[in-house]
Amino acid sequence: MLVDTAPAPTTAKQRRPRLTAAKRRQYGAAYALVLPFFIIFVAMVIVPLVYAGYLSLYKTRLIGGTSFVGLQSYADALTDPLFLSGVARMGIFLVVQVPIMIALALFFALALDSGMMKLAKFSRLAIFVPYAVPGVVATLMWGYLYGPDFGPFAQITTALGLPPPPFFTQNGMLFSIMNIVNWEFIGYNMIIIYAALQGLPRDIYEAARLDGAGRWQTFRHVTLPLLRPSLALCTILCVTGSLLAFDQFYILTKGGPDNSTVTIVQLVYNVAFQGQNNLGRAAALSIVVLAALLVVNVAQFRGLRGKER
Repeated sequence: MLVDTAPAPTTAKQRRPRLTAAKRRQYGAAYALVLPFFIIFVAMVIVPLVYAGYLSLYKTRLIGGTSFVGLQSYADALTDPLFLSGVARMGIFLVVQVPIMIALALFFALALDSGMMKLAKFSRLAIFVPYAVPGVVATLMWGYLYGPDFGPFAQITTALGLPPPPFFTQNGMLFSIMNIVNWEFIGYNMIIIYAALQGLPRDIYEAARLDGAGRWQTFRHVTLPLLRPSLALCTILCVTGSLLAFDQFYILTKGGPDNSTVTIVQLVYNVAFQGQNNLGRAAALSIVVLAALLVVNVAQFRGLRGKER
């Protein structure tokens, strides 16, 4: 006679361990601590996004009131010459300014970490201090320095018999603002990279030195790969900040001369509050900018993941 000795199948309810009272209290405390963040996140991010999406589907006219227009605001935004020129302008700003900022931040961080820079504590503080200056104050200060009449640079060139520098010209304004942004944020990125350098294991450098690697080889094959996460973080922050640039452009130029410095965010501001008062179109522009940022950030994360592998 055969006897079936196979164990009886257990259900999911039987396999799941029962939570003790202490575990339940622990989970409850964890949910209670996280709940305020989710409430604020939903109230300050999700709800405004949903409301912006709702506004983008309607248009307010002087005659006829508010009417449903569907995706017409998105079509108008994507075909607006001023929006397209703003996207191209911020693309140039991003491609030129971000590599310069990351390269200078990496250079200063390496100089501090290697001890090549004298008075390391004072130098680190001096490089970081511009980040603590409010953006409005920094822009006004550099606006005075750039001034074609009373600015120090203009006075020096006038004393030398030369024309004033083209800081406020149509071709030079974008690069003048790049200088302000770099001055403000190089120290912030330098601190991130410098902190990462301080946490690198020194035994790897000792092994590279014993293998006969020179300074350039060590930097290229050891330091840079280990710094890749920090450099990627700085790049993502810089790219996002460049695409959303507003303060420096608006305070210094208000979009001039001849709309040559209108940014994407400034265009949204102008459409919503300056003259047009078209909240639906401004909401559509905002959602388009958000979608572009998501695409750029996802592409950066995917590229970083591939390089790490």
